[in-house]
Amino acid sequence: MPKIAVIGTTSWGTTLAVALARQGREVVLWARTAAEANNISQANAQASSPESAALREIPVTADMAGALAGAAAVLLVVPSQTMRQNIRRAKDSLDPEMLVVSAAKGLELGSNKRMTEVIAEEIPPKCHPNICVLSGPNLSGEIMRNLPAATVIAAASEPVVTRAQKLLTTDNFCVYTNTDVIGVELGGAFKNILALGAGMVDGLECGDNTKAAFITRGLIEITALGVALGASPLTFSGLAGIGDVYATCASNLSRNHNVGVEIAKGRPLEEIRASMNGIAEGVTTTRAARDLARSSGIGMPVVEVIYRILFEGTDPRQLIREINSDEAAHELSGRNWELANFTNHNHR
Repeated sequence: MPKIAVIGTTSWGTTLAVALARQGREVVLWARTAAEANNISQANAQASSPESAALREIPVTADMAGALAGAAAVLLVVPSQTMRQNIRRAKDSLDPEMLVVSAAKGLELGSNKRMTEVIAEEIPPKCHPNICVLSGPNLSGEIMRNLPAATVIAAASEPVVTRAQKLLTTDNFCVYTNTDVIGVELGGAFKNILALGAGMVDGLECGDNTKAAFITRGLIEITALGVALGASPLTFSGLAGIGDVYATCASNLSRNHNVGVEIAKGRPLEEIRASMNGIAEGVTTTRAARDLARSSGIGMPVVEVIYRILFEGTDPRQLIREINSDEAAHELSGRNWELANFTNHNHR
């Protein structure tokens, strides 16, 4: 059975490791330090949850070279802001045949680069063809409970993405394929911004009609920016787009949604983040998306308002006023983008 190395002990990293181990895959989980690896191993050995049997079977190590030795794939499941430092630690242990899969949903602050771009900058060129991205409506709590879920794996070539699909598919984790790496990656990152806004709408108790309007307007905006950055608009109608948007905007299992709810209640952002056990990637992604929109000349009023709420103290109710704009025009048009024209052109 092929070996899979999971880099990162985030909740999603641990969940993927458990899902693959349940299917009989040989899995090893990498932790940052020996102390962390030992603590996790001890906690797993004492766990009494339904997942404990699978957890006990997964070795946890701080030895990067050992974790990657003989692996068919490495899954990089780390926060987006630490991706570069983690891939630097792993690059000397990569084999040219090894699949290198990013499962992080964010953009690097400063460079505003996607995770596969960060990875490509750090690893040898001979490894570039095997870079993949995994994204979709995957709430880790549900997958850990072995509930059925679907996701999408994207790579530049069909043979690579098909190999990744076969390796990562399990009985309750269906993996679809795509070759639009940009779209799959941006969909997974940008949806976290919408989850923040949906949480704000819920926190303000504005109802499902308002939330549906917000999600729709936001999805159109992130699609427009994605297209400007080289993605296919159709990808945003798939699992990494509307699928992930629906899951994270509707579920209280979403950290980003919960942050939005708390902001609407008046809690300061830094206080909320300090109280969390995980990272809400949407906060940093909002900064990066705003920068990308401005540098591309793309008008994104919904994302702009979320940015001002997060970082400039704007009242969350301004988000509702933006949705009910008195400047409403064609729903697929905005400043410097015309998805309506794209649609009409392709249906002549």
